[in-house]
Amino acid sequence: MTTAGRRADMVRNRRLLLQAATEAFAELGTDVSMGEIAQRAGLAKGTVFRHFASKEDLLAAIMLQLVDRLISTAERLVEADDADAALVEFMADGIEALAADRAFCEVIGRPSLDHAGVRDAIGRLCGAAEALTGRAQEQGTVRGDVSGTDIVLLLSGIHQAAAPLLATQPQAWRRYLELTLDGLRATGTRKLPHPPGDLHLGEHSGKS
Repeated sequence: MTTAGRRADMVRNRRLLLQAATEAFAELGTDVSMGEIAQRAGLAKGTVFRHFASKEDLLAAIMLQLVDRLISTAERLVEADDADAALVEFMADGIEALAADRAFCEVIGRPSLDHAGVRDAIGRLCGAAEALTGRAQEQGTVRGDVSGTDIVLLLSGIHQAAAPLLATQPQAWRRYLELTLDGLRATGTRKLPHPPGDLHLGEHSGKS
């Protein structure tokens, strides 16, 4: 096989692998095996490891795609005239992503994947959510003691609240989003009893 042919083969195999892994992680969560992914992709297990040294590296590649999409959404919405509507749209988009992807829900709600790239991306996501939240606070629609990290964590919380209904009522999360939005409003609220958390995970080990 020529060099160009081998290169084309590698590109094709990587595309098949990422597609299969995206579907497998979305359906089965982070515990899916590399063997299952290889089988879905129609590739030998060794081919999978030639592209990704570990399952964590493969999962990280998938997670980075998803988180980057949410960051792009936030960056697009941050200049919207109606900051409150922009924040609501961002949260709805994030919850829909969680509902469609089990692994994404596991990582974004409990970001334990020991991968520097994913930790950094989640930090950037919190920063993008902070910008959206800050604009809504400036316009007086969102309470002043809410952080971007709060918003990111609430995406997972709202999804988890509606998860038992997902099979029969796939839009039930919209009810819990509306309940949450009432709690985010700037009027008629009480002071929160605990400071906002931090998902940047900078204190964790430096492995990547």
